[in-house]
Parts: sequence; C-alpha cells; structure tokens
Amino acid sequence: QVQLVESGGGLVQAGASLRLSCAASGRTFTFRNYAMGWFRQAPGKEREFVAAISWSDGSTYYADSVKGRFTISRDNAKNMVYLTMNSLKPEDTAVYYCSATSRADDLEDQYIYNYWGQGTQVTVSS
Repeated sequence: QVQLVESGGGLVQAGASLRLSCAASGRTFTFRNYAMGWFRQAPGKEREFVAAISWSDGSTYYADSVKGRFTISRDNAKNMVYLTMNSLKPEDTAVYYCSATSRADDLEDQYIYNYWGQGTQVTVSS
C-alpha cells in the first residue's frame, strides 16, 4: 500500500507563510517515478488543483491563483514533496491534499492521480 501523509497546516494571518510537507511511503512505491500534486478543497467547493511537479525533469505547474506565491518542490532521496506558501490570503483557506500519479501529463487533472493523502487544514485569517 502507498501512504501519503501531509503535515504543516495551521492557522495563520493573511500575509504569512506556511510550508506543507508530504511524506510518501510504500513497499512497492518508487517515489522518483511518480509526479506529485497538491490540491485543495474549501468548504462548499470542489477540490481544485494547486500545484504539481513532474517525475521526469522536475517541471512545475501552478494554478493561476497561486502562481508567484506558492512553490512546489520534491526531495527524491527523502520521498518528500513540499508546498511553500507565501503571502497567504483568506481565500487560500482549505484542506490541502497531497497526491501521486504515474502519469507524466495532464497533471492539473485530479482524476489521473492514483494516491491521495488525508489532507491538512490551512486557515488564513484576515
């Protein structure tokens, strides 16, 4: 089984920063062969794409709403993926999910992801 465990969420004021972490594990899971994504779901809204990083060349992709403020990165030696969030806004409030896919394209599409974490809550107060 593959496990993705998020951490680093919390309650912060607008303008603050947070770094989310996602630890990936699994007996047959080769982390470096998976693209990793971050998605979020706010109350009453559908889950939406935030950022993704490819497995092949480390290319990164971002939702327009977070471009320039969020940075996704990965450490293949530690089986970790991170989401550094700067200049947080109240509209960033959501549960943030880490995900993994063996696909190399369409990384903004949540339906291509094979594995999901349980999520971590991020709350940004105004």
